[in-house]
Amino acid sequence: MTAEATVLLIVLPLFGAFLLPTIGRINASAAHWSGALLLALLPLLAIELWNLHSAGALPPLALGGYLAPLGIVLYPDRLSLTLVLALTLGSLLLWPRLHQNDATGRQATLMLLLVAGGNGLALAGDLFNAFVFYELVAVTSYALAAKLGSGDGYAAALRFLILSALGSALGLLGIALIYTLTGTLNFAHLAQHAAAFNSPLGITAFVLMVLGFGVKAELFPVNSWVPEVYGATSHRIAGLLAGIVSKLALLLLLRLITLLYSDVEVAGWLLFTLGLLGLISGELAAWRATDLRHTLAYSSIGQLGVMVMALSLPGESGMVALLALALHHLVVKPGLFLFSDGWHGTSLAGAARRGPWGGVLFLLFALSLIGVPPLPGFWAKLLFIREALAAGGPWLLAIAIILTATVLETAYLFRFLRRAYSRHGSAGYGAIGPDAALRASAFGATLVVGLLLLNPLTELLQQTAAEIIDTPSYIARVLDVPVEVTP
Repeated sequence: MTAEATVLLIVLPLFGAFLLPTIGRINASAAHWSGALLLALLPLLAIELWNLHSAGALPPLALGGYLAPLGIVLYPDRLSLTLVLALTLGSLLLWPRLHQNDATGRQATLMLLLVAGGNGLALAGDLFNAFVFYELVAVTSYALAAKLGSGDGYAAALRFLILSALGSALGLLGIALIYTLTGTLNFAHLAQHAAAFNSPLGITAFVLMVLGFGVKAELFPVNSWVPEVYGATSHRIAGLLAGIVSKLALLLLLRLITLLYSDVEVAGWLLFTLGLLGLISGELAAWRATDLRHTLAYSSIGQLGVMVMALSLPGESGMVALLALALHHLVVKPGLFLFSDGWHGTSLAGAARRGPWGGVLFLLFALSLIGVPPLPGFWAKLLFIREALAAGGPWLLAIAIILTATVLETAYLFRFLRRAYSRHGSAGYGAIGPDAALRASAFGATLVVGLLLLNPLTELLQQTAAEIIDTPSYIARVLDVPVEVTP
């Protein structure tokens, strides 16, 4: 296998998405399962590319032979391949069920388009193509959010579309300002002009892009769509958007802060402030919510706020904390959303007693999200708090707020668990179905495997973090510029 295989991570799901409707007209079941089979091939391809990268045999891919900064470059590194692997595996676990009203395989087609856009966004080596793939993810997200065909679903998807379209316009304006400043959009070439961004025009571009791309990252104050959309769509799509799609937008913000704005102090403080406001507003709203679906939606806002704050932590250790928080949330949040159809409202008494395995899984996810040792959530929070303590200053206030938010998380998650084991209430509610239980079990098994492999995973995160912040090596790999070694 060679570096040219990188493009297959985008081409294969795109090809499948255009082919599935034709197959669906002949046989809906064949279209549904052929899409799942195609998606199952992508993690194997990502692992092979990962092995090539580890062996130092996976250079950036210049499409069409046009070299950077003029041509389109795909940049496969540990971070992008990890996100590709997470997106493909997560989408496979949340693959839609075959429905008789979906004769042409529309849901499977949308899922493949989402994976193609997400993989393209993860691998993009320039701002313009990152924006194009971001828009592909956005369009498929609107359609998936409206999948139930209900009035609430259509209304929520429409509001999501309007807010996201406004965000895209802001992001595109920020990209235009970047191009005005530098005359290029290639990430590596932009990194060579990083000094130009420490200016009023450069900071304005950053604010516009953060607000624009922050819509998908559930960033304060452009996250008002979250509870409405997650409350109206299916539990699988809510888990997909909250757990996985949000990390794609977070990746775009990470590329901006590490390659373009690492030396711009204002950029870090903006992310810190917006993240802290997202944490406070999200956790307070989650504590006041009365049904599980909206509680999880608001808590996702708070947890994404912590990750945005982690973007402004300096050094390799801060990046390790961010990666640990993001990967943990990517596993736990979809698992919890799988309970939101059966465990909803206030009439879920006896749910855990009628389905004891569901109660065990919910407890596992809840304890890890709260940060109870020795579960992975504890180590992720510990990494973040340790780095925040080392940073000092306003971070001490952030730590106090995070610990208070942990108390709130404990209160609202165990409120639902207590109801689920209660003897009183409607017996018709609360039992998690076998399909959701199987999917939740897969996420639960992933969490347990993460705990058992904690040491090698931590070492892998450290290697990934070191690669992310090594801007000179990034520039050298893309532009073929020798790395300057400081004696």
